[in-house]
Formats: sequence, structure tokens, C-alpha cells
Amino acid sequence: MADTSVIQTAFEAARQTYAAYGVDVDAALDALDALSLSLHCWQGDDVTGLETDAAGASGGIMATGNYPGKARTGDELRQDLDRTLSLLPGRNRVNLHMMYAELAGEAVDRDAYDTRHFRKWIDWARARGIGLDFNATCFGHPMAASNLTLSNPDETVRSFWVRHVKAARRIAADIGRELGTPCIHNLWIPDGMKDQPADRSLYRRTLLASLDEIFAEAYDPAFLRDAVECKLFGIGSESYVVGSHEFYMGYLGHARAAGRVVPMPTLDMGHFHPTETIADKIPSMLLYSDELLVHVSR
Repeated sequence: MADTSVIQTAFEAARQTYAAYGVDVDAALDALDALSLSLHCWQGDDVTGLETDAAGASGGIMATGNYPGKARTGDELRQDLDRTLSLLPGRNRVNLHMMYAELAGEAVDRDAYDTRHFRKWIDWARARGIGLDFNATCFGHPMAASNLTLSNPDETVRSFWVRHVKAARRIAADIGRELGTPCIHNLWIPDGMKDQPADRSLYRRTLLASLDEIFAEAYDPAFLRDAVECKLFGIGSESYVVGSHEFYMGYLGHARAAGRVVPMPTLDMGHFHPTETIADKIPSMLLYSDELLVHVSR
């Protein structure tokens, strides 16, 4: 067994230092034990997913799918998550993407996935007494090849992704209902361009129409909580991002006025300008939104 005396000595020194400033370290750790973080399952396989003939990551995601020793199946990924969760304090959650469906050879596309395709995940989470969160996967698919999904002027493509996100919200609500804890469904889309578009409004008007269609259906918040994620830039969308910070902040007010579902805003710490931090954004946004979802990175 490893000698932990050095660690314990350093901890006791830190405890005394914090105490001098009026900070109760034990109370702080107890508070952290009650806080659940949602672990991204895609760290286990470098954003490859479990679909048959999956196209892999795309849409501004800096991942190759070539990480050595990555999980190759749902069972291997769950084993890795079991090990990770055993090493972390508190009772944490796991965040799934739609691309982690286990189809068992069934010929079905992403716009028709169902709760049954996530049965192993739900049973695994229930057995461990943890919650699951969920994301639509609007990348790594032939219908996302243009880097435009919900904002695509091509109605065939746009409607496919609308159906996909609707299916994701239904599945997320079922997950929340079965596990007895609200499932947070976060919507991020890769939509954007490397170059400056001639019309900067068209794609945002199209995205607005798609979101209105998606969020027209309300679910019990005891089972499903919605979130929308803005972004400043991405690989392949360096010059123009449709779902910008300003767009989604405006959408929250639009949805509230229209009587639709009002999602919480998502702040991904890794997707803002290098000179920005989210610290200033949080107190401003909480004036208009009761809740925030934060992706912790960096």
C-alpha cells in the first residue's frame, strides 16, 4: 500500500492555513460530497460513439477517435466509468450523447432512436444509484457534413435534425422518469462557417424556427431540464457561429414571451475568446435565468 503520510501532512498544513482565514475545510469537503458532477462519457473513447459505422467526431471538435486503449464497446466504456467513479468523491452523474446508443444491429437512423437503445445505460445507472444526463449528437453524421444542422436552409437536412433533437428530449425525459432524478438535455450544434457568409441572418432565422419547433413540447421538469449551449468558435467555424452567445441569450427571452419551454443557458469554459472568462457572464446571466449549466474545463 502506498505511503499517504506526506499527503496527509500537507493536507493538515492546508487545513490550518485555511482556518486562519476563517475557512472550515471539513465543512467545505462535506458540501462538495453533496455536489454531483456530470462526467462526459465520451472522454472514454475519444468521441467515437457506439453506432454501427459511426462517422466519428466532426463539427469543430478537436478529437481524432484514435486514442490508444479507448473503450470499444458500451460494456468496456461502462467498466471504465465504474473505475473512474470509484476514485472520485461524492455521488456523481454521467452524461451521454445520442451517439452512444446500442443498436444491436437494428437499422435505425438518429432521428428515430428510442429509449430502448439506451436500456443498458439506464439499467447500469439505476444499479449504481446515479443519474444520467443526455445530449443530442448533431455531428459525426452524413447529414452534418456541411456543418449546418438546425440552421440548414435545406429542409430535408433541417427537419432530420429537428426530429433527432425531439427524439433526444423524449429519451432524456424517459431517463429522468426511470432514474427518479431530472435528466439535463443540453443542445449544442456545430453550425458555422470558416468564412464570412454574405447573409448572417438567414441561418439564425432558420435556427430560431427549429428551436421553436423543438421546444413547443413541454415535459415535466421533474424528469427533463433543457439547456442550450452557445459557442464563440470551433474548428471549421472560425469566422461565423450561428448559435452565438447573443443568439441564445436573446432566445431565452423570446421563448419566455412565446410561452414555450425556456431552457437554461450553457457556458462551456473552453469555448470563449482567450481574453474572456465566464466569471463576469455568470452574475449577468443569472439576472435573467434561474439556472446555468457550466461545462468545466481548462
